[in-house]
Order: sequence, then C-alpha cells, then structure tokens
Amino acid sequence: MQQDINPASERSERDYRAATVMRAEHTEGSFTRLLEQQTAKIPSDFFLFASLCAMAFALGAELTQRTRASRFVGMWVGPLLIMGVYNKMVKTFGAR
Repeated sequence: MQQDINPASERSERDYRAATVMRAEHTEGSFTRLLEQQTAKIPSDFFLFASLCAMAFALGAELTQRTRASRFVGMWVGPLLIMGVYNKMVKTFGAR
C-alpha cells in the first residue's frame, strides 16, 4: 500500500520528486499538486456514470416538458466527460 504524500508538508519535499519542467513559468504550485493527488483517488467510472445520469435526467425532463431543467442539466454532460478525461490523464501520466 502506497502512502499518500501531502505536498503541504516538509516531509513530502524529500519523498516527492517533481516532474522535469523545461521552463520556470510552467511549474505547478503545491495547491495544484494537492488537487491532482486528491482527484486521482476518484474512480474514472464515476465521471462516466455521472454524465450518463445527467443525460438520462435531461431526457426525462425534456419528455415531461421541463425544458429549462433539461437544458441546464444537459449542459453538464460535456464538462463531466472532460473531467473524467483529465482524471484519467492524471492517473496515467501522474501529477506534474
């Protein structure tokens, strides 16, 4: 079992090796690293399931003539899928 690394602690500076960055302006802060490590714990299937639920709700709301709710929730599908892709990339390539 791998121990979690807290980028805010001093100990993590010894345990965590940041990815090589070619230019200084492209470096990520510790807050970004913390977010990526925490969101990598969420299963990628969660985002797919959430987007399918949003599609089903939008379809149901459209069929029951609740067009405002249908369009509001229907717009969530794209961002949820993009978050799933980002989550998968963080898991595959690691937090950089």
